[in-house]
Amino acid sequence: MSIVVTGATGHLGRHVVEQLLEKVPAEQITAIVRDEAKAADFAARGVKLAVADYNAPETFDGLFAAGDKVLLISGNEFDKGRPQQHQVVIDAAKAAGVALLAYTSAPGTLKAALADDHRTTEQALLASGLPYALLRNGWYHENYTENLAPVLEHDAVVGAAGEGRVSSASRADYAAAAVAVLTGEGHENKTYELGGDEAWSFAEYAAELSKQTGKEIAYNPVSAEAYTGILTGAGLPEPLAAIFAEVDSSIAKGELVVSTGDLSRLAGRPTTPLAEAITAALKS
Repeated sequence: MSIVVTGATGHLGRHVVEQLLEKVPAEQITAIVRDEAKAADFAARGVKLAVADYNAPETFDGLFAAGDKVLLISGNEFDKGRPQQHQVVIDAAKAAGVALLAYTSAPGTLKAALADDHRTTEQALLASGLPYALLRNGWYHENYTENLAPVLEHDAVVGAAGEGRVSSASRADYAAAAVAVLTGEGHENKTYELGGDEAWSFAEYAAELSKQTGKEIAYNPVSAEAYTGILTGAGLPEPLAAIFAEVDSSIAKGELVVSTGDLSRLAGRPTTPLAEAITAALKS
């Protein structure tokens, strides 16, 4: 029996593999990657590597075995038909008779178009008859803390989220939940709504940045249309800018507040506070 992680060299996948290495022997872990060179560090520690690509279904033939537990990390190629990419993994997992297929989805409350691919994948997974776990990941701290340069340059947090709040958590937190499901028992056919313990507003985010930098950083709320324009002006492709602006509109409506406590329960510890993530980002 292997624990198999797709997208293992991605931002979330790396955290998952690192945390799995703390819990199970390396030879029980298989990291699925597109570029073997990017996973050389895992291979050196005894993790098995498999090279496969969501866009090449044949690369998944025979990759899984009966009894495997698989984590399908959702793809990030928004323009390549993510549900079809995910279907490739679901079909291969079904053919092998895996024991569990866990999927990183989006909160059930999120109505933005970003969630459509996730809902389609969830339906396909349920239709497959495979034992499943839906890990409905909320927003990541890193969506904000990895993009601090323009905020610090202009002394402003700009967004279209109004006074909405976000229950974000760190990638390491979401990885811990995935690892708990992959290494634990009794998670078959469960849906987990995952988010940080403390929801925050963009005004609070700006205030925390001000406190930690000693600069006066304001929150400037703008319309979704204006925000799309700002993002495209900064070099983001328009379809992607529109997705981010729509997510901000969802935040304004409260769709990214997740108050189930599922994430800290699965992780076995409180989630990482936003202030801590900001501190780490400012040091890096």
